[in-house]
Amino acid sequence: MYVLTIDQRGSTADVDRVPELLAELAALSPDANFERTVGDEIQGVLQRPGDAVEVALHALRSGHWYVGIGVGPVELPLPASPREGSGPAFVAARLAVERAKSASSHVPLAVVSGSRRRGSDASSGPDSLDEAHGARACANAEAVLRLIGRLVQDRTAAQWKVVDVLRGIQHGHAGTHGTQKIAARQLGISEQSVSRALLRSGWQEEWAARPAAEVLLALAHTLIAGTDDSAPQKT
Repeated sequence: MYVLTIDQRGSTADVDRVPELLAELAALSPDANFERTVGDEIQGVLQRPGDAVEVALHALRSGHWYVGIGVGPVELPLPASPREGSGPAFVAARLAVERAKSASSHVPLAVVSGSRRRGSDASSGPDSLDEAHGARACANAEAVLRLIGRLVQDRTAAQWKVVDVLRGIQHGHAGTHGTQKIAARQLGISEQSVSRALLRSGWQEEWAARPAAEVLLALAHTLIAGTDDSAPQKT
């Protein structure tokens, strides 16, 4: 499982943005159950790595959120409310969001392994070796997500307008001449303007890199929890 803990940045000097984000995530991932946990923080549990990538990048888009992803097992059955959930992935998500707050990175996101052996004196047998590899996969997923997140955070409003229209047309696939022409017509701008906006936004690079983040999260989950995950999802 992937537990995401998302906390508002600078909340003491800002409005409460939790209701807005909850509404956006409900539309973005209808199967996901996110809710306010405490203060300006929300939490949710996702089963697919592609959904975790989608939600994390959406939260990073506005620049208003710290994002922590905990990877690993949770106690089953899952309760109706994420606030009542427990297990290593929940602990890892808490550690991840705190690390995202203290990180010097431009992108406030962290991914932490939810190992059942965290804090134990387990011997270095095959299981602990898998967990060490799982932690490395989490670190690699974090690095890729931060790179993609930098593209997402640095887009201008004008670039997002083009990206959102083209994504609606193509459902996340890299742009082609034909779809850019449709986007230009919908936006009332030239096709050349659409092309320039996409080039500067890094949209094609984002969608080329998303599967790598998904694969690394899935690999981490397999190594940590001992169960396989779904393949990268197409959006």
